Amino acid sequence: MKAAVVVLFGIFLASVMADPELLQDVCVADLSSAVKVNGFVCRENITADDFFFTGLAKPGLTNNTMGSLVTAASVQKIPGLNTLGISMSRIDYAPGGLNPPHTHPRASEIVFVIKGHLEVGFITTANVLISKTIKKGEIFVFPKGLVHFQKNNGKVSAAVIAAFNSQLPGTQAIAATLFAATPPVPDHVLTKAFQVGKKEIRKIKCRLGSNK
Repeated sequence: MKAAVVVLFGIFLASVMADPELLQDVCVADLSSAVKVNGFVCRENITADDFFFTGLAKPGLTNNTMGSLVTAASVQKIPGLNTLGISMSRIDYAPGGLNPPHTHPRASEIVFVIKGHLEVGFITTANVLISKTIKKGEIFVFPKGLVHFQKNNGKVSAAVIAAFNSQLPGTQAIAATLFAATPPVPDHVLTKAFQVGKKEIRKIKCRLGSNK
């Protein structure tokens, strides 16, 4: 009898802790509101432009250190995405360009190659690399929260359209997170974690924009 009660109580907890269904047709984000909720406060006056975005139509500039550019179409660009649990990005890569190792703490990602070919991969929590070369018209999936990357090894530019099951997936670039944080991660933590000297840590911090 006690076991049955425990099972029923567990089912009840699972049901009440699940994400709730939408309680309205739309909830266009009020990005200017100072009220903090798990998402954004709804705005009353809405237009078609709240659900519209042209930012993924054109290639982004890739003349930077990594040779890549992510153009996000999240709730911050499309307020109508608020509470819908979806977003997209366009990622452009110069020849040799890299979207460096990073994670999305709130979403899984699926990429569709629209130009060129890429070496892609993610690392499991058992430190196993799952990697593949993908080309135009092909798809690859990166599970939620796992470190992943994309690299253009070709001699021409490449691009993908990425979709996420979150209105705001969040991105933590591993190198920038560790070496360009504010305030900075202490040198003694990084020297021990990476088994290198303070000189090497300072050099990496300097290159990534942190001189502290």
